Formats: sequence, C-alpha cells, structure tokens
Amino acid sequence: MNDAGLIFTGASCVFFMALVGWISWLKTRGTAASKDGYFLAGRGLGATFIAGSLLLTNLSAEQLIGLNGSAYGYNMSSMGWEVTAAIATIAMALVFLPKYLAGAFTTLPGFLNDRFDSTVRRMSVVLFMLGYGLVTIPSVLYSGSVAVLLLFDIPGLTGLDYFTSLVVTVIAIGLTGSVYAIFGGLRAVAVSDTLNGAGLLIIGILVPVFGLIALGDGDFGAGLAQLGGEHTEKLNAIGDADAPTPFGTLFSGMVIANLFYWCTNQYVIQRTLGAQSLAEGQKGVLFSGFFKILVPFMMMIPGVIAFHLYGPGLGTIDEAYPRLIRDVLPVYLSGFFLAVLLGAVFSSFNSLLNSAATLFSLDVYAPAKEGRSGGAVSDAELVRVAKIASLVIALFSFAAAPMLYFAKDGLWQIIRIFTGFYNIPTVVIVIVGLFTARVPALGAKLVIVFHVVTYGLLRFVFADDVTLHFLHQYAILFVIEVGIMLTCGWLRPREEAWKFTRDEKVDLTPWPFARPLAVTLASCVAATYLLFSPLGVASETGPGALFAALLAAIIAGNMALWALSLRRTGTKARLAT
Repeated sequence: MNDAGLIFTGASCVFFMALVGWISWLKTRGTAASKDGYFLAGRGLGATFIAGSLLLTNLSAEQLIGLNGSAYGYNMSSMGWEVTAAIATIAMALVFLPKYLAGAFTTLPGFLNDRFDSTVRRMSVVLFMLGYGLVTIPSVLYSGSVAVLLLFDIPGLTGLDYFTSLVVTVIAIGLTGSVYAIFGGLRAVAVSDTLNGAGLLIIGILVPVFGLIALGDGDFGAGLAQLGGEHTEKLNAIGDADAPTPFGTLFSGMVIANLFYWCTNQYVIQRTLGAQSLAEGQKGVLFSGFFKILVPFMMMIPGVIAFHLYGPGLGTIDEAYPRLIRDVLPVYLSGFFLAVLLGAVFSSFNSLLNSAATLFSLDVYAPAKEGRSGGAVSDAELVRVAKIASLVIALFSFAAAPMLYFAKDGLWQIIRIFTGFYNIPTVVIVIVGLFTARVPALGAKLVIVFHVVTYGLLRFVFADDVTLHFLHQYAILFVIEVGIMLTCGWLRPREEAWKFTRDEKVDLTPWPFARPLAVTLASCVAATYLLFSPLGVASETGPGALFAALLAAIIAGNMALWALSLRRTGTKARLAT
C-alpha cells in the first residue's frame, strides 16, 4: 500500500470511528447518571441493540484470525463453537432470561447471594474478576493488536520493532475502547456495538465475495465453482477425533461451555438484563443466534478461499485471513475494514471492562460499604466507583496484554486453560440454584473448591496422562459437580426452602413467536451442519438427493410450524378483542 493509500485508510478509519462515537453520544447522553442507567442502560434496551451488542461482544479479532486460520489449516469443524451457540441462545431466551428479569437481577453474583449466601457471592466474584482481569481482558487487547499488526504491518510503517509496536497498539486500542465503557456505561457500549455490528456484517459478506472473484480470476461464478469442486474436504464440519473440534464434543462439553457463555457469563448476559421487556430481550437473544449461523460463511469460508489461492505454503495458519484481506480488499474499503476490526475489539474490551466494574461496584464495594455504615450506597457513588474501577482495570490490562507475547504455549492455550477454572462451576451453581429449592450454600462452596482443585490437577499435574479431549472433561466435571450439589441437598437440605422473589421492573409478557422462532433457529443449526457435511458441499460429487430430501423436510416442517403458530396467535388476538 502506497503513502496515498495509507493516508486514505487512516482518514477513512478515523471518520467511521468518529461517526460511531458521535451517534453513540447522541443516543446515550444523560443516561448514565443512575445505577440502573450506568450498569443496565436504564433497563431500556430494545431487541436491535441487544442483538447487535451480543454479536459484537462475542465476535472479535481472535475469531476473524483464528476461525479462518482453522478453516485454512484443517476444515470447517471449528464452526461448532459458533453454530451450536445458537442452541444456548434458545436456552437463554426461553429458560434463563424470564427468571433473570422476573428477579430484576443486576449481576449474577447478586442472584447467588440471594439464593445461597454472601460467601458464595464473594467466591463467584473472585472467579469472575480473576478470569476477566488476568486473562480475558488482556487477551482481547492482545489479539486485537496482533490482528492490526498483521493486517497493516505497523512495524514496517512506523519503523518500530514488533514488541514496541505491539505495546503502542495495545495502549491506543485500549484507551479508545475505555472511553465508551468508563464514561457512557452499558447503553453507550450497546449502541456502539450495534453500529459496529452492522459494519461487521457488511465486511463479513464482502470479503468472501471479493475472495471468490479473485479465485475465479474476476468471475464470481467460476470462483464459487472451484470452491465447491476442489478440496471439498476443507468444507467438512463433521470433525473426526484428530480435527480441531471433534464432532462428538458438540454433544458433551460444548453444550456446557456454550450454556456458561450465553446464559451465565456476566459480561455477555448484562445487556439482556437491561432489556426493556421480556419480549424485547427474547427477540434480541434469538436474533443473535441467527447471526451465529452466519459465522461459518463470514469467518471460515474466507479461510478455505485462502487455501485455494495460496495452497498450504503460508508460514502459519493465522496468516491466511490477513493475507487474503491485503490481496483482495479494495483500497477504498480498507479504512472501513480497519474501523470495523477495531470496533469489534473495542466491543469485547469495553463490554468486559463495564462488566468487571459492575461486579466490583455492586458485589464488592457496595456490600462492604453497607456492612460498615449500615446504610445504602447512593447511585452517584456507585457510578463514580465504577468509573474508577474501570480505569484501574484498563490500566492493568494495558500492562498485562503485551506480556502474552511471551507465553510459550500461545494465546489460545492460555484462554482455554484459565476459562475452564470458572465456567463449569458457574453454570452448575446457577442451574441448580435456579431450579431447586433445598440445595444449601454448602453445595455451591464445595463445587467451587472441588472444581478449582480438580481442574488444576487435570491441566497442570496430569495433563500428559489424561488425554481425553478437554471438552469431554468439561462434561464429566459438570455431571460430577451437579451430583455434589444434589447430594448436599439430600444430606443437608436448607431448613427453609428457597423461594424465588419476584421484582418485576419490566413487562414480563413473553414474545408470542419466541418458541416457533427457537425451533426455526435449531433447524438452521441442523441445516448448516447438513450443508457442510459429506452429504452436502463436502462431497466430491456435490450435494445429492438425500441432502435435498432432508433439507426439504426441514423447510416443510418449519413452514407447517409457522402456519400453526400464526393461526393460534390470530385466534388468541380475536378472543382478546
């Protein structure tokens, strides 16, 4: 890229980022003064903002680089992390969200305090804060900075060495992302996420289109024919035991990991807790599930295209997407792409920052202050403390993120290891807590201690001896830990059964189309796997009659379901009038 191209890229990137910032400011000014305003967007988020924020919170540079790299180096099996997440969004919309909104929860540890006791609350906060502060927030900053370095050759442009360029990029990205979280609260995060999400969808569609045009020497149709006619094994999502994501793991630990992420992870569910009604929350969550279905097409097909263009000769699989972007994306879109990439990084970073500050303010500072003074902490003080906490956490992450460069096992290994310390016990405690009444706080405490010790032994002491895939280990630990809690409830039940306390601050009328849309979403998951399988495009001869028959059955079943649902909804509406 010549000097004129670089100037245009930088100027257009700044323009698009400034536009997002200006619109976010217009939509959020004056809304972050109160506790609910800052932490939950005033409980006024609609479906569009919830879906957009969930999308950008979940998708960032590590997906753009990592998923395309996995498709380039292996096959489509890693789409399991994305596509099957749609099933977890169904669970969130139909099972968890009605409970969360009925109890007007602000944080997950706050619920655990009500269900169990203050010790369980503190233990869960420690798990979340350590996970966010030591691993998740620094890793988001690090991976985003690496993506920018790879895509735009920052060391070559600035003359700085790689590590210095990394530090400068981390600080620049972190400072910009912090502005939204510290000064605007959750609503500013949600609005900016939605705008950047629209940009991500545009880029996600354009990159494979330009890639196929390049593959076909200027002919999109020829490129598509080559993609589906050569190296079709790359399009197979049914992973064997040696694949990055074996197919069997989708039915064991993958289910648990997705339930944690989409149903109990504070920094993800916080925007759903700010829904203006149950119906809007359900719409937003389910719509985000449909976006997850698009991920293989936007973030893995380009990796397969890169294999067709460059062969297996790239230095590392993570070079596939940056190389494709540099070669096929027109200069006039480079600034827009950079703005979208940075927006995706900002989204995950500022969402984590906002949630970490929320946990500290509401589950650490407020209980401690109220315990000493005996009085409630004012909204203004909580917001002030949250801003200070956000700043401290951000500064810490600026120092920690570049250190991941020296991690000998790599970024993905670190994330995978340390997330496992808190994801399984959290989802176990929440599920058992929500759907039982006699299990005591002792069960939750035992599960947390058991999991941290057992998982630590599996990962650091017996890692060479235990060869079972880590997702299968997740499933086994989940079953054992549910058993521990239920056994405690049987041997030492609570003297008084826990009763769910309703505190309805928003309309809890369910969306009438939530269930049929959930069935359609689950059908899309099945159809996507059918498409990227040996019965579909992964076949050397292309999709056959069986593929067509199964797909037709899925479509016909959904058409019948929607016809019945619309008829029932119309009947209820007539009866109501």
